[in-house]
Amino acid sequence: MVQILSGKAVAQKLKQDITVEIDILKSKGVIPTLGIVLVGDEEDSLSYANSAKKRCETLGAGCSIFKFPAGINQDDFEKKILELNENRDIHGYIIMKPLPSQINEKRIAEIIDPAKDIDCMTPKNIAKVFAGDITGFSPCTARAVMEILNFYQISVEGKRAVIIGRSMVVGRPLSMMLLKQNATVTICHTRTRDLAKEAKRADILIAAAGKAEMVTKDMVSPGTVVIDVGINFKDGRMVGDVLYEEVEKLASAITPVPGGVGAVTTMVLLKQLVEACRK
Repeated sequence: MVQILSGKAVAQKLKQDITVEIDILKSKGVIPTLGIVLVGDEEDSLSYANSAKKRCETLGAGCSIFKFPAGINQDDFEKKILELNENRDIHGYIIMKPLPSQINEKRIAEIIDPAKDIDCMTPKNIAKVFAGDITGFSPCTARAVMEILNFYQISVEGKRAVIIGRSMVVGRPLSMMLLKQNATVTICHTRTRDLAKEAKRADILIAAAGKAEMVTKDMVSPGTVVIDVGINFKDGRMVGDVLYEEVEKLASAITPVPGGVGAVTTMVLLKQLVEACRK
């Protein structure tokens, strides 16, 4: 029978651990505080920011939302980021994307303080992930996948892990994190020849392509562990990159959507906030 890898259970365990860490810090007079940078009036970003603020408050952490007009120019935005770097009341911050077209995102990533870069935008933290250096911060979604595997005691050592998707947010950094734990990793993408054949070789299949229900039963071997990172909307409902109804019949374990990786990602962000605060 397939094991459902509930992200909610993982998030609950992380919440318990984070709450203990926050209480310890508060006993020393320090309140871990998250900064969320918003540019413009993107409804999804604002909704996420408000949700994250409520989550912080529930755990006893602080959260400040820094909202700037959509027309802010590069120089002024850089000044605001540098001010956040120097703000001792903010221990870590994230910048909601997408940024307006007049903002050079690469330049912004270069000036963020790596010690406050808790979602891994800076070249320094990205380099640390690729070097296997745990002193930096990982992209939260990639780390959420590893948290799920660790929570359910799914060893990746010696296993063939196939990742569908090569983004810098999930696919590429996750490949390095899996390699660090001695998995044999293959990254597939839109130009992979015979994607189904590559996917069927996986002991652990991670779908992070951003395409609704693209992974079907023809791409999965019996007994595969399937991690679905995708969040898509189809016919008014949230679905992953995996056609769940088909694939669950073959998988030994599978994450649902919703209630899988997404449920863990915000808790990973707060875990990295606490880590930033302790440094």
